[in-house]
This record gives sequence, structure tokens and C-alpha cells, in this order.
Amino acid sequence: MPRYRLTIEYDGGPFVGFQRQTNGPSIQQALETAITRFCGETVTITGAGRTDAGVHAQGQVVHFDIAADKSANQVQGALNHHLKPDPVAVLDAAIADPGFHARFDAIGRHYRFRIVNRRPPLTFDHGLAWQVPVPLDADAMHVAAQRLVGRHDFTTFRSVHCQSQSPLKTLDRLDVMRHGDEIIVIAEARSFLHHQVRSMVGTLKLVGEGKWTADDVSAALEARDRQRLGLNAPPDGLYLTKVIYP
Repeated sequence: MPRYRLTIEYDGGPFVGFQRQTNGPSIQQALETAITRFCGETVTITGAGRTDAGVHAQGQVVHFDIAADKSANQVQGALNHHLKPDPVAVLDAAIADPGFHARFDAIGRHYRFRIVNRRPPLTFDHGLAWQVPVPLDADAMHVAAQRLVGRHDFTTFRSVHCQSQSPLKTLDRLDVMRHGDEIIVIAEARSFLHHQVRSMVGTLKLVGEGKWTADDVSAALEARDRQRLGLNAPPDGLYLTKVIYP
């Protein structure tokens, strides 16, 4: 029974998240339905990350097994056909090693968060970025972000619903840069806690406004208390851009 590895992108706006749920459509459900339509088999796919409702992906990785012996090109073409009109696309398909696991084999995950820093409302980027109308100091945000890089207890930046056994994570990179009206936050780590990226971005937004300092960010981190969180950013601007494997 061959195992297939897919790299997919999606607009998370219409979905309740990656994982199949009872309260609405999910990316997992869309993919599993497309696979069934393609080959008649019922499967359960496994993803590298369980993105939340409204969170997007440009490099999510999943795997699944089917009895049908199909080429990677056949799988990619058929799934893209059966996924319509859902905003989900298979960017790449490959036959993987039988032991490959999209989640447990991953050694790195890269996220990007888009902030559009302008007063006029969003048109093309509506639902695809976080609009912040007040001026933000991206340089100050970047300086403060470095206080979070490294291995820390990220309890303050962790959702109360997080299922991770430990709040300890090693954040490899957290950079903030401006390109015109757009501010980009890049976050890289082996893995993240539930809401960790959104919580960090929301707090850095307060720094950009001048309401918090880098010392305030350090104090919130050291408090290890969710009640000390500055702000949780909305999901609109968050993208899973890449999953790293050995």
C-alpha cells in the first residue's frame, strides 16, 4: 500500500481549521473527501500542523495511504480536480517512504504573519492579512522580538486550550521587517504551542504602537502567566509557509 506525501496550500478563511471537526468544514475533510472521490477509498490524512480556523498555508505537508497504485502526478491532478471549488490546492505530490510521518518526522516549521499597516480598508487582502490602522514602529518590534528567541517557558504565549505536554519551546527565529505598508513577522522553530505565533505577534503590535517596551515583553515572558499576555492577533494574517524534514 503506497504512502503519498502532499505539499498543499489553502485559504483558511472558509474553514474551522485543518483538523476535522463537527462544527463546520475543515481542510482535512476537504482532502479526505477528494481522495474518496478519486479512488473510492476512505482514508484519514495526517498533517504536519493543525492550523486554526482562519489560518492559511502555503507549505502544509500531509501524508496518507491508499491501496490503489497511482503515480504522484495522477494523485496531484485528480485531487486538484476534486477539491474544486474549495480554496485548497495540491502544490506537489510524491510517493513517500512507507515510514514517513508528516507530523513526527518534521524538524522545523516556518510561519509568516502579514500586517497591513494603513488606514484605508483592505480590498484584495481582506481576510488574508491583519489590518492595523495606527502607525507601527517595525524596528522597535524587531528589537523586542529578539527577547523571545531561544529556549523559554512560553506559558504566557500559550492558549489555555493548548494540548502540548510542556510549555518549553525553542524559538529559532523571530524577525520583523517592513515593506511599504506591509509588516512581515517571520517565526521559525521545530514546533510551536497553540496560539504561540499569534500571541507573540499581538504583543509585538503593542510595542509597535509604543504601548509596550522590549522590557515589558521580557516581563510578560518571565511571568509565565497567560493573564500577562498583551494581545492575541487574529488568524487572518498567519501562514504556515514551510515544513522542514531531515
